Amino acid sequence: MSDSQRFPVAAHALAYLAHKGAYGPAQAAPSAVLAASVPTNPVVIRRVTALLAKAGLIATRSGAAGGSWLLKRPEDIRLDAVLRAVNGCAHLGSPPAGAKGCPVGEHIPRQVAKALTAADAAAAEALSRITIADLLHEQPASLAGIKAPA
Repeated sequence: MSDSQRFPVAAHALAYLAHKGAYGPAQAAPSAVLAASVPTNPVVIRRVTALLAKAGLIATRSGAAGGSWLLKRPEDIRLDAVLRAVNGCAHLGSPPAGAKGCPVGEHIPRQVAKALTAADAAAAEALSRITIADLLHEQPASLAGIKAPA
């Protein structure tokens, strides 16, 4: 799975767990069920849920009766925390090193890195205003005025 897909898959999985009321082991959703909802491979889901568990957002149990469940209410899970949990960023790339001795090549990588840092900060700030609960609502206030891509 590409780095750019971890965040959308994680947000989807968390929203699914919230929708299904998976707040304990008895309501755990198996990776195959989560994978069918995304849709993706259960292995992809297990990789993402391992990161979400490490961040303390969910718990998981392996085995035939295994699955994932939320450790926090969906209203308390902000998307910037989800992004950090899966080691995500704006994924705008990283600047190449630049050519030694070239005035542009030696200067531009630092400036591009600053621009990428600013973009990451802006994305994190915007995501901090949106929760998993917001994703489950048809028209949440946190997403008012934002048009979905066609």
